[in-house]
Amino acid sequence: MNYFAYGSNMSLARLSARIPSVRKLGVGAVSGYRLMFHKAGERDGSAKCDAFFTGDPSHEVMGVVYEMDAGEKDRLDAIEGVGFGYENRLVEVRMSEGVVVTAWLYCATIIDSSMKPFDWYLEHVVRGAQENSLPPDYIGGILAVEAVSDPDTERASRERSIHGRT
Repeated sequence: MNYFAYGSNMSLARLSARIPSVRKLGVGAVSGYRLMFHKAGERDGSAKCDAFFTGDPSHEVMGVVYEMDAGEKDRLDAIEGVGFGYENRLVEVRMSEGVVVTAWLYCATIIDSSMKPFDWYLEHVVRGAQENSLPPDYIGGILAVEAVSDPDTERASRERSIHGRT
C-alpha cells in the first residue's frame, strides 16, 4: 500500500524506525490541502503537522510517497493516533514525474492553533523536506514555524538521536 508522508515521517530515518517495510517511491504533492502545525498532540501537549483540507486547488501539501506492507498499516495507524486525533483519507498524489498515485494520508481531527511544535519535531519535518529535496521556498515555510523546547529532555534527546544528534 502507499502512504503519503508530509510531516515528521518524511524523514526516512524517522519512518523506518517505526515501520521497517517502508520503501520510498518518490516526492509528490496533494492539491486542495495546506500544511499546518495545529494538530493537537494529546500525548505530549505540542503541535503536530496536519494536511488541512481547504478545497482550494492552488493550495498543496508536498511530501513523500512510501510503499509499505499493508500488514503494518494498523501499526502506523496506532502510532499516528487514528481515532485519537487523526483520520485516514485516500488521496491522489501528483508525483514529481507527473504520474498520479493513490495513497493514504493522515488528517487532524483535533486542532488547537495555540499549540507550538517541539523543536525536535520541527527538526524531523525539516530534515525530511531537505533529504527529499523539496523546493527551498517550501522548506523556508517550514523553517518559519515557531517551535518550543520540549520540557522532557529525555524524549528530546531520544528523538534527536534518530538523526545522530542528542
